[in-house]
Amino acid sequence: MFAQFVKFCVVGGVGMVVDFGITFLCKEKLRLNKYIANSLGFITAASCNYLLNRVWTFRSHDPQVAQQYMQFIGISAIGLLLNNVIIYLLSDKARLGFYWSKLLAIGCVTLWNFFMNYFFTFTA
Repeated sequence: MFAQFVKFCVVGGVGMVVDFGITFLCKEKLRLNKYIANSLGFITAASCNYLLNRVWTFRSHDPQVAQQYMQFIGISAIGLLLNNVIIYLLSDKARLGFYWSKLLAIGCVTLWNFFMNYFFTFTA
């Protein structure tokens, strides 16, 4: 499990670059609402992470790719809700900078995502 968690974190690092890149583009360049920009970054990163985790972290050969992807996205959607709540609390309430809040939120949600996917999505 530890080796898979390390791989999951490496994949998460790639996802974080994708997430921050899309979020920055949408928020700063396209001037979208910060929560919409955050959601777009998060879902793009989650899709990228699914593919990398399926192939590398969990080496899944489950033929039900669409079902597995939807389960991964469902877990990620709950993670997105947690992510936005943490950002709201840290950024809007505690007045921590948006990107620092986002970084801390990613750290918290990583644990949720790993354990839910380890025990439910990639069990086969």
